[in-house]
This record gives sequence, C-alpha cells and structure tokens, in this order.
Amino acid sequence: MAGMAAFALASAPATVQAANQAPAHHSPAPQVARDALLSAIQPAADQATHMATHKVVHQAALPATYTVKSGDSLSAIAGHLYKSPDYWPALYWANRGKIRYADEIEAGQVLKVPAKPAKIPAPPSALGPAPAPVPASSAAAPAQAEPAQAEPARATGTYSGGSGFQACVIAAESGGNSQAMNSSGHYGLYQFSSSTWAEYGGNSADFGNASVAEQNQVFDNAMAAGGASNWAPYDGC
Repeated sequence: MAGMAAFALASAPATVQAANQAPAHHSPAPQVARDALLSAIQPAADQATHMATHKVVHQAALPATYTVKSGDSLSAIAGHLYKSPDYWPALYWANRGKIRYADEIEAGQVLKVPAKPAKIPAPPSALGPAPAPVPASSAAAPAQAEPAQAEPARATGTYSGGSGFQACVIAAESGGNSQAMNSSGHYGLYQFSSSTWAEYGGNSADFGNASVAEQNQVFDNAMAAGGASNWAPYDGC
C-alpha cells in the first residue's frame, strides 16, 4: 500500500504539467480571417475616397468669372478654361448680353464662366459685323457695277421657312442664306456641323452644297429625334 501511494504521488506532477501544456479549446482562425479581409478592403476604400475628393476639388477649380486680357479671344479663353478652344460658343452664349459679336471682346470685360457642357453648343451665325459698303466714285462706278450685282443674286437663295420654331431657327442661324458657312465649319440654313448633318441623315457629299429641300429634311429628322435642344437654348426660339 505504501508503495502504491508513493507511485501515485510521483505521477501527479507529470499529469498536472501535461494539463498545463494542453492547447486551448478554441482557435483564433476566425479573428485572423476578419483582420485579413479588413486589410484587403481598406486600401480600396481609401482610394475611392481620394478619387472622390480629387474630383470635387477639380470641379471647384473652374472660376466663376474671367477678366478679358489684351490679345484674348473666346477660343483662347476656352482653351485655357476647358482645355479645348472648340468650346468657345459656351462662353459666347453665357455672355450674350455683353458680347454682341463673338469676334469682338475687349480687355477688362468680366465674362461669366459656365460649366463645361457635355456637347459643344452651335456657334452664332454672325461672328462679327458685316463690312461697311465702299462708296463708289463716278470713275470707279463701271468697275464696281459687276460685284454690286452679286448681293441681289445671293438674296434669291434666301429661305424663311414659313413660321414658328423652324423660321425662328433659320433667322437666328443663317438669316435665310441656305449656303452660309461660318468660320467653325457650320453650314446651311440651320448651321449643322458635318457630323450632325450626317447623324440626321444628310448626304456627306452634299454638305456645303445642299439644296433647301435636303436641308429641310435633315432638320425634320433632327426634330423627330428630339433635336430641338440643338437650337432652342441658344437661339431664343
């Protein structure tokens, strides 16, 4: 009996030690997985926040007004503000009350700067005033007689479009000159660009030399496709 007691006492420390070294009953794996997932998501969230903040700062960078400097033109200002000179009509229409002609702005004028439009607006039909007529002397009258007849001949090609929205657009865009071509490449009664002309069914080969009937058809196609917005905001029609 004494021997058995001694054996039990000798075995007890080994049993306690084995119990102390036994592994815990649960695993930290779920917590590690959550930490790994958060580590993967956080950089993407930080990047999205940075991009959104950068976008707001970029949009806010466009000034509300611009003061015209000596040598400025609307296309030069548009190139500076919108990174493309083609957007100059947006500046013209936003400041139509103080700019009579697109080619005539003065140093010191304070222009309103609108947001960059998704689509470049159509330019005005007249960029500057018509040149003053040259008085004809009695000696020069025979030489000038032939050019003086050119204006009535061109007038025979004018077209009013009847009445309503169509007539308003024609009067504002071309004054009824069916072959009008402005400096930015817009053409005809309705001042279509070449791309818009083709988009609404115009024959590309006829652009710059189209009949009134074909121009009216392209206009009708644009209206049927909801294209009134191509003119209404800019012509006051």
